[in-house]
Order: sequence, then C-alpha cells, then structure tokens
Amino acid sequence: MRTNQRPRRYVSSHWLTLLTPIFRYSFSRDAYVLRGLGNRVGPVLRVDRRLVLRQVDGAERRRAHAA
Repeated sequence: MRTNQRPRRYVSSHWLTLLTPIFRYSFSRDAYVLRGLGNRVGPVLRVDRRLVLRQVDGAERRRAHAA
C-alpha cells in the first residue's frame, strides 16, 4: 500500500471526455486513472469543479438595489 498519495490534477470535463479511451474512473479514488497501469503509476485526474471567486465591488455583495 502506498504511504503517499499521488497528487490529483484538476482537468476540465471536456478533456476527460476526450481522454476516455486511455483513462478509466476509479470509484475508490473518486478520480480518473490510466487503464491497466493506473493502480500503480501515472496521473490521477479529477474533474475541475472548483469555484472561481469573483471580486466584490463595493460594500453590497448581493447587488441589491435600493428602492
């Protein structure tokens, strides 16, 4: 058993669609790994679902307008 996990690399979902012939989804890792060799070597890819933080302009963050 591995003591250090391989780092996850975040990839856009359209890239994962294109890479489907060489990557498979691993439920135990919740990520995509190389077919055949993915249990031991190669990259570990995840869908990039991280949020992009927007800059807030001014004190009002909800963009509510005063009536």
